Amino acid sequence: MQNDDVIWGIINKSFCSFKVNTKTHKFCRNEYNLTGLCSRVSCPLANSQYATVREEKGICYLFLKTIERSAFPGKLWEKIQLSRNFEKAMGQINENLVFWPNYLRQKCKQRLVKITQYLIRMRKLRLKNTKKLVPIQRKIERRERRREDKALVAARIDNVIEQELLGRLKVGVYGDIYNFPQLAFDKALNDEELQSEEEAEAETEVKEISLQLTFIKFI
Repeated sequence: MQNDDVIWGIINKSFCSFKVNTKTHKFCRNEYNLTGLCSRVSCPLANSQYATVREEKGICYLFLKTIERSAFPGKLWEKIQLSRNFEKAMGQINENLVFWPNYLRQKCKQRLVKITQYLIRMRKLRLKNTKKLVPIQRKIERRERRREDKALVAARIDNVIEQELLGRLKVGVYGDIYNFPQLAFDKALNDEELQSEEEAEAETEVKEISLQLTFIKFI
């Protein structure tokens, strides 16, 4: 036979895995706790007759616990789905808890009000165009930045070496020691000629513009 006073005496004075002690209050982490406080009337373990309201996937349920089902832990809580209409849900609570203590009935109604309020806020937030927070992966960014810096340094070194070798080949430092592919050598020479032509064209354009400006000043 279950004795609620004996169970509460053990839980209150000794260890309880759901109890959280603070400087001012004692809280309960049990999912079926009606108020979240660790007290005699709010403890779901120390009350053979108990009721609470919970929300699962946007739907509110009324959970009832009676002494007749204490011998069957799998069937200990009776689950009753509440209507989405607030007034009808209140009526369901009154019907199912008509002969229950007034404290449990009022606390179930208060809990239903709070759950309904935060469900309405959740639906409003979903309808709004809110900004999505994307976490910044600092380690990956630093790794990619280091790789890019190394690649740039390697590319600069390759370009400098290529220009130095081409310059030496033009001067004839190596003579006929190295047999380079003729196509690659001609391509490098053509690229340099194109660069020199572009620079010359740019210089002529600048000179023409300066002459036009001086002519306008004299006029």
